Amino acid sequence: MSFSGKTVLITGAGKGIGRETARLLASRGARVVALSRTKSDLDSLAREIGCKNIIVDLANAAEARRAAISGLPADYLVNCAGINILEPFVDVTTEAFDHVYAVNIRAAMVVSQEYARSCIKLGVGGSIVNVSSLSSIIGFEDHASYCASKGAMDAMSRVMTNELGRHNIRVNCINPIVTMTELALRAWSNPEKSDQVLKRIPINRFAETIDIAEVIAFLLSDVSVMMNGLAIPLDGGFLVR
Repeated sequence: MSFSGKTVLITGAGKGIGRETARLLASRGARVVALSRTKSDLDSLAREIGCKNIIVDLANAAEARRAAISGLPADYLVNCAGINILEPFVDVTTEAFDHVYAVNIRAAMVVSQEYARSCIKLGVGGSIVNVSSLSSIIGFEDHASYCASKGAMDAMSRVMTNELGRHNIRVNCINPIVTMTELALRAWSNPEKSDQVLKRIPINRFAETIDIAEVIAFLLSDVSVMMNGLAIPLDGGFLVR
């Protein structure tokens, strides 16, 4: 799958899955437009792959919209930005809930709106991959805000598929199991917690960022032209046990 001559807009490109995806697509010829909050992350990514950097606090809807517009036009979009605030359900604060929602789902909506508007105006098709989570269907302990935001991501993506398909813009979700990012390490560093999940995964490991990036590349590409409106578990078999 070559992405030569193509531009990919990636939110959350500074770390984790987003960064791995940026590196992979750049290695296959893509021009990457990287959106992230931390300048040092973007600077190091630019040294590595020569991407265009846009520093943005995606929790701010107006900033997210301005950043998206400045990164367009693009052939593809990956909504990968995400945060988690671990709290037992009875202790979830409205501030934490709203902040997780702002980054995980509202920013994806805003950026996707501007991407879709750009494609429609130019009369071109496109492909969006929304990075959701297995947390959209599994109620992991202390993940109330995160699970809620990822359930919303899956639901919003179905509407996007329905409405944007008529403009030849495909939309798919991926729903990874725990993936070894900095965010995941904070949430799953306790063996008492992580071992309960690992023992349900037949391949007996969590995902690595490259495992997820490869699937994102596939879903963006024309090779997957008939895959549309899906929420795809990337779970090593977790759901069968």
